[in-house]
Amino acid sequence: MNTSLLCIKQTIFTNALLAADKSPKVSLNPTALLVSIVLGVIILILLVSWVKIHPFVSIMIAALITGIGSGFGLMSTVQAFLDGFGDTTKSVGILVGIGAMLGAVLMITGATGVLVDVLVSKSSRKMLPWTMALIGSLIGLPLFFDVGLIIMAPVIIMVTKKSKMPLMMIAMPALSGLCAMQALVPPHPGPTAALQAFSNGSMGLTMGMGILLAIPLVIICGPLFAKYATKIVPGGAPDTFAMADRIGNEYEGRKPSFILSLFCVAMPAILLLVTSIVMMIKPELRKSDAIGAQILQFIGNPEVALLISLVFSVLVLFATTRFPWEKLNAEAGKALGPIAGIVFILGAGGGFKNLLIDTGIGDMITEFVRNTDISILLVAWVIAVFVRVATGSSTVSAITTAGILAPTAEALAYNQIQIGLVVLAIGAGSFIFSFVNDAGLWLVKEYFGFTLPEMFKTWTVMTCLISFIGLVLVYCLGLVLM
Repeated sequence: MNTSLLCIKQTIFTNALLAADKSPKVSLNPTALLVSIVLGVIILILLVSWVKIHPFVSIMIAALITGIGSGFGLMSTVQAFLDGFGDTTKSVGILVGIGAMLGAVLMITGATGVLVDVLVSKSSRKMLPWTMALIGSLIGLPLFFDVGLIIMAPVIIMVTKKSKMPLMMIAMPALSGLCAMQALVPPHPGPTAALQAFSNGSMGLTMGMGILLAIPLVIICGPLFAKYATKIVPGGAPDTFAMADRIGNEYEGRKPSFILSLFCVAMPAILLLVTSIVMMIKPELRKSDAIGAQILQFIGNPEVALLISLVFSVLVLFATTRFPWEKLNAEAGKALGPIAGIVFILGAGGGFKNLLIDTGIGDMITEFVRNTDISILLVAWVIAVFVRVATGSSTVSAITTAGILAPTAEALAYNQIQIGLVVLAIGAGSFIFSFVNDAGLWLVKEYFGFTLPEMFKTWTVMTCLISFIGLVLVYCLGLVLM
């Protein structure tokens, strides 16, 4: 009883402090605000890259230093961060969680394996690099990069050995497909978190534009770039590969058909794209109370669309493959563990974003964009590049950049297409220059046995191409649509 009264008193006291702290609307000094933000970003970079503190804690510390240093107030800083953290995790957390579970279901039931087997078996030796680019893109659509790489690595080794082709001709196209989807297409953490930072974003439209741009991007950075990469690393498959004998061992029972597997992989994109296109054609449906419009809005909600896809895939793949029900659900649940850290990082990034909005940095950038001829797409890309190179994290880069630019997009009344283009520019910038501070570089290196100089000349160059060409494609798409 005493403990309850004490908690109530503490809550009342805290709320009183918050109210007192927030009541006077402070007008912050622009110089102090700019200095505190630069200092906060520098501290974030040092904590992540040099001190090696987890990005979740690093972002929190950087956000608090930014808010307090700008003169925003102690409790106002805390409350702004907490509000942003809650708003981000309640949406992005669900999307990332369901996406991870869907990827696990597709993997353990053999659906992803069926896609790989059928596409490879139908390809000639000459077409194998193009087929691997397609497979990497399909696998990368629902799966995170590290999970997709775990699936694709033994396939790449197997195909390389059977075809007797250089490893780079098979590996680079597949990796480019995984990377392009990770950089540009929701529900991957980076583009999803960036999209959720904007109040008027459309996941369906952004996903559609991202997939559209990923096609030429994968072609250039995959099969075409592989010809250059092969000159750097001309060798074939490594002799020692721990996972090479595990291919196809996920489940020995019945396999789903190719069409069903493909539909399960593409179902989230189909639901979101179809509803977004209908809403674009008939915008009055967004605010209609008619039952048909309500159903369309319901299905077009990203969280609901992913949930429908997950439930459909679980039920249909269970009925088709007879995979043990308890094990299927257990494996899907296990997928949530590894992404917990990602959700907390995204939440902290959302808190930092909300703090930046409340302190007024968006007004400064808005005036800069208004008074100059520099495209906001270039501004978004440059900020994302800076944070990515400094921290090595594409997710931290995307959420930080989106948080800085969200007020600008709102002040300039950007529509859903314009916001989608900004998100894609951020995604392109956030994937540049994979170096030693990027876990993805080490993952690829260890799986395929490359040396660091080989990685820098191939993998790092490929990520830079994805970023530069991605920006050009986003800008060209903006000229067409706007």
